[in-house]
Amino acid sequence: MSDDADTCRLRVALTDADGRPVRAGALGAWLRRVAPARACGAVTIAFVSDAAMRRLNRRFAGKNTATDVLSFPAFAHGEARLHPRATAGRPAPGRFLGDIVIAAGVARRQAREAGHSYAREVRVLALHGLLHLLGYDHETDGGTMARVEARLRRKGGLAAGVIERARTL
Repeated sequence: MSDDADTCRLRVALTDADGRPVRAGALGAWLRRVAPARACGAVTIAFVSDAAMRRLNRRFAGKNTATDVLSFPAFAHGEARLHPRATAGRPAPGRFLGDIVIAAGVARRQAREAGHSYAREVRVLALHGLLHLLGYDHETDGGTMARVEARLRRKGGLAAGVIERARTL
């Protein structure tokens, strides 16, 4: 396999709040399958408590509530950075796109409210978070992110996502 083929794929690490690996079914494989082609590099998805999410949301978004998903890009939109495991003399395994944080309790409640499984809800949130890491912003882009997310959700077998649910509230 060439270096280009190896670096131009999405790699997903799933962790808990302390960075320990966790199992989340086939989430990583599903996200790799539905992600846009430009999603090349590594991403970490951390599952945290609602209390931890509330602290993160307060610190980084100024909102004192536990939200469902937050994204922390590793670089400014368009600026590539090497994966943190890159070392001198050894090629980097690709760009590090950033971190997605999912509040497990919020996701479970939303899954119940939507009438689907926790695994399906986590897929909705992971895809939404990934698009934010890629530079999309549904609050400012005139519907571009909503269209891309809807197309990718259909590809992945999902119904309504985060943006559509927010519109119905």
